[in-house]
Amino acid sequence: MEKLWEVHGLTEEEYRRAREGLGREPTEVELGLIGALWSEHCSYKSSKRFLRMLPTEAPWVVQGPGENAGVIKIDEEVWVAFKIESHNHPSFIEPFNGAATGVGGIIRDVLSMGARPIALLDSLRFGEPEEGATKSLVKGVVKGISSYGNSIGVPTVGGETFFEGSYKTNPLVNAFCIGVIPGGRMIRARATEAGQSLVLLGSSTGRDGIHGAVMASYEMGEDTEDKRPNVQVGDPFFGKKLIEAVLDLVETGVVVGMQDLGAAGLGGSIAELCYKSKMGAEVYLDRVPLREKDMNPYEILLSESQERMILVVDEGNVALVENVARKYHLESAVVGRTTEEEAIKVFFGKELVADISSGLLVEKAPSYERDIKEPEYIKAVRTSVETQIPEVSPDQALMTLLRSPNVCSKRWIFSQYDYEVGTNTVLKPGGDSAVLRIKWVEKPEIRSQKGIAISCEGNGRIVFLDPLEGAKNVVAEACRNVACVGAKPLAITDCLNFGNPERPEVMWQFAKAVEGMALACEVLGVPVVSGNVSLYNETVDSSGIRNIYPTPTVVCVGVIEDINRTVDHLFKDTDEILLVGDLSRPSVLGGSEFLKVVHGKVEGVIPAVDLEKEKKLHELLRDLAEKDIINSAHDISTGGLLIAILECLFSTPFGAELDIYCEERPDLYLFSEMPTRVVVSVNPSDLDAVKEKVEDAGLEWFHLGRVVSGGNLVVGFNGKEIISRSVKELMEVWERSLEEML
Repeated sequence: MEKLWEVHGLTEEEYRRAREGLGREPTEVELGLIGALWSEHCSYKSSKRFLRMLPTEAPWVVQGPGENAGVIKIDEEVWVAFKIESHNHPSFIEPFNGAATGVGGIIRDVLSMGARPIALLDSLRFGEPEEGATKSLVKGVVKGISSYGNSIGVPTVGGETFFEGSYKTNPLVNAFCIGVIPGGRMIRARATEAGQSLVLLGSSTGRDGIHGAVMASYEMGEDTEDKRPNVQVGDPFFGKKLIEAVLDLVETGVVVGMQDLGAAGLGGSIAELCYKSKMGAEVYLDRVPLREKDMNPYEILLSESQERMILVVDEGNVALVENVARKYHLESAVVGRTTEEEAIKVFFGKELVADISSGLLVEKAPSYERDIKEPEYIKAVRTSVETQIPEVSPDQALMTLLRSPNVCSKRWIFSQYDYEVGTNTVLKPGGDSAVLRIKWVEKPEIRSQKGIAISCEGNGRIVFLDPLEGAKNVVAEACRNVACVGAKPLAITDCLNFGNPERPEVMWQFAKAVEGMALACEVLGVPVVSGNVSLYNETVDSSGIRNIYPTPTVVCVGVIEDINRTVDHLFKDTDEILLVGDLSRPSVLGGSEFLKVVHGKVEGVIPAVDLEKEKKLHELLRDLAEKDIINSAHDISTGGLLIAILECLFSTPFGAELDIYCEERPDLYLFSEMPTRVVVSVNPSDLDAVKEKVEDAGLEWFHLGRVVSGGNLVVGFNGKEIISRSVKELMEVWERSLEEML
């Protein structure tokens, strides 16, 4: 039989601490609040001591971690707010609603900063396509994202999808949103004085999502189906009305502070707002608009019903908020007011059902120093594999890779998303980065010649093999992708997806990965301005214990000074093809897709990234784009060099002739995934100028060959032709493989 504290997700020691903090036995409502706010999902009690390693400041950072989203300056007139969050557990239990409400929640995080949400990305991880539940999970998650994003009118402009066995019963659904703010008009989750009204705006409150935060702080098991009621249900049409209503009110200047209702619902929202404001509140639950009968105080306070916001407004402006709510057919109610003392007093009618300080709920949440131990598998997998595997035909390996779910086209997925609504999408899904115009004519009115570039990366396989170097690689690649389109990387947001923190091996992975991220961010000059930690991505069932690969997902946001100088990845003409970057090191195969799908191995020493050279490469790419002397740029990533070149050819009428001279084996050189390497295409008349700039930057170039008419790929290696294929036929394999699997 479960003990009282266990029902609320607390340990016996945590229950004792809560009782001591209150000086008495907690009421049921107080216990529900403590359980939710002290959960791993809300308090970061296992991770927050490591997060302090991450750099968070730069001259262009307006708001770093600690608010609903981070905010940076594009310039003095345009600021952008952005954040990524996870909805992993809900998406496994109920894929459609779990993914849909993940999108809705991240949109409201950005909206609560006073920003107009303008674009979404998603980072998805599933088990292998042939595994039992994968197909239904993928279809449900993709449908949930498209249903909510398409209906609410915010384009899904990019993302990534990977398939690995470790995600079989623990899919990752990470959603990112970015929004624009007129410079100087950011809103925080703060009240400014006692007596201000707390107005609940949006949808009515039901019983969906109760215990959602607690559920997200435990591993999955054989009782997973029982947790279905913990998953929220979203309504994108209400979400759209809420966006417009909130932005109407922001334009009038009546909103003092704002907080969306997410984890722990109204209780969590008010606790966080009061703590940041160093105030208290009186909360009146009988005033909350309900959509279900006979809801009790516990249910009303902790419901995670979607499409709701708390607005802090002066008492004299409440009528204006109510008028706007009526205009958009939304519910609104004054459900509380701020007080000078820091206690949160919750009433249901005349009954006081909770009297608790925000400090106890937020500041006094437990913080654990979990045991750390290097996993035994590290020694076994971290071996040099290059001389151990037999050489294979590059032609056969190429065909195998093109059919790999991690290499083949994801068009089947992103074609279900509306990525052009709003007419601000310059570069569509499928390239290195999405690129957006800064153009909005109403709520708020913003125009700029600059552009925003955003890219998402999260290669869990290389982090599994080497958390420190793998995490450095993830940050570097996200920033490199942004640089490829001609943008300057400015900042990142991260979603740190890991297994059970109570296992020392998982905490070792986490600590090393955060250390690697911090090192990369410092050197590359990209602070972390927001993010999320998702732990307990683990399943314990009759087959044993299964943790996900440690998966730090990173989104980099950058600025393009002139949107007309944007560079994409497609070859344009019969240009020369160069490989530029850090080319002096021998290629290694550790962690590569080639090693997995051709040789069936997930092991090896992964390639280290030289962060100083990486930074030079970003600056070089931006300089080449601004001077308009490259026609395309595409980084080497999953699948290696030859896959990158084909991706530059697909959807063009061209072919390529490659003449490669190298001392390495052809399969090693063509399919290794070395960092800090980018394929560029150059007009022959600009070739010498580009080579000179590469050398001046302290980097290397290698002439790979040329783009040709005729539509064939011919690869010569040390004077011998090793591949001759029709690009059209290769593209057909690449395009249809994922749809055939699913």
